Amino acid sequence: MGANLFWIWIVLLAVGIMLIAFGGKRADGTHTSSVEWGYLAVLGGAFGLLSDYMSFTAVMLLVVLVTGAIWLFDKRVLAPRRQPGVVVPHYIDFPRGFFPVIAVVFLLRAFVAEPFQIPSSSMRPGLVVGDFILVSKFGYGLRVPVLNKVFIPVGNVERGDVVVFAYPENEKVSFIKRAIGLPGDVVEYRNKELTINGKPVPRLSVGEHSYLEQGLMMIQNQRYTETMGTRKYDTLNIPEQPVYAPDRVRQFPLRENCDYRGDGFSCKVPAGHYFMMGDNRDNSEDSRYWGFVEDRLLVGKAFLIWMNLGDFSRIGKAIH
Repeated sequence: MGANLFWIWIVLLAVGIMLIAFGGKRADGTHTSSVEWGYLAVLGGAFGLLSDYMSFTAVMLLVVLVTGAIWLFDKRVLAPRRQPGVVVPHYIDFPRGFFPVIAVVFLLRAFVAEPFQIPSSSMRPGLVVGDFILVSKFGYGLRVPVLNKVFIPVGNVERGDVVVFAYPENEKVSFIKRAIGLPGDVVEYRNKELTINGKPVPRLSVGEHSYLEQGLMMIQNQRYTETMGTRKYDTLNIPEQPVYAPDRVRQFPLRENCDYRGDGFSCKVPAGHYFMMGDNRDNSEDSRYWGFVEDRLLVGKAFLIWMNLGDFSRIGKAIH
């Protein structure tokens, strides 16, 4: 967490506590809206601070458990003893009011769909910076929140799927890439040509493509349409650049499954793992550099662009 964000969360937490402490009451004994805003500020500050130590899903689950415990305690113990007309204390009233909303949001995010924002150009041309996408949480099986273990098998990752997963080098960070290799596959990438189990992935040149990177530099690429099974998608590469940068390859787990040479590399995907690559082949940090993605790190399959504040025409586009 950056120092600036840390102090923002601290200030938000402090302001919330002050609003709760000094918000006061109305003439009828009920609490003012300042107290409610105080609890919202405390909730936001706590979310921000805790997110530095655990995943967003874990933070949400913790909040659900705390507010749910207060709701249940009030319903079973306090409410039956409460005299008519007695004002419910704010430390009971507001948390129990938050519980149903937070619980519904948590269940939707955990088992139906989760929103993400595209932070980089690694999946161009299909996905661009600023795209807000939806990720199906049940396509690869219903998973226990936080532990991410499948408890109801539903489907499996297919070659060519666009997948969101926890970054192996920092599991609090989410990455999005295309699943190129499944368990047992041999993935080769040499001279800008992708081969799976000895069979070249068909590709067709569709001309040049350029984009502005971070508003600073125009990047010129060659654009191709690749076909993987029944799925077609576009990729970018810069012909004169090498297929990987040797100085960026880390000593990742099971690196012995990969053979790096001057003109390219080959990797055999271990059981329970996947090989991921960005569609923007020469501008993507992916499995070439940090290794394989374990099944336990999968978040879900990206399927829809639901918002892009800079380009409304992208709203509603399916992700291929």
